[in-house]
Amino acid sequence: MKKIIKGVFILSSLALLLSACYNDNEYDLYPFPTAPCDSSNVTYSGTIAPIMAANCNVCHSTALASAGVITDTPQDLAAAATNSGLWEAVSWAPGWKPMPKQASQLSPCDLGKIKKWINMGSPNN
Repeated sequence: MKKIIKGVFILSSLALLLSACYNDNEYDLYPFPTAPCDSSNVTYSGTIAPIMAANCNVCHSTALASAGVITDTPQDLAAAATNSGLWEAVSWAPGWKPMPKQASQLSPCDLGKIKKWINMGSPNN
């Protein structure tokens, strides 16, 4: 009987020890890159369009236009920035549906670039 109890104790201790290993990866700990954010030359075609393509166009394209918002053309995106609360949605402002839907918030760098583009008047450049 003592051998069984001793064996159970050893196996339990071993299982507890192995399950307590710390196994986080770098992305889980630091989800956004630590490299400097270059927002000195923000353009629609070179900066904003790739962010929209990676995060927004799957639901808000000309073909789908979820909630009537289109993000895959510069004119429609500028209209969304002016009339549809683009900034409020992507910055997760209180009272707005956070976008992208069911995904992580955009990186602080991407948010800064979008804000700068909006503040520039949402140019098609």
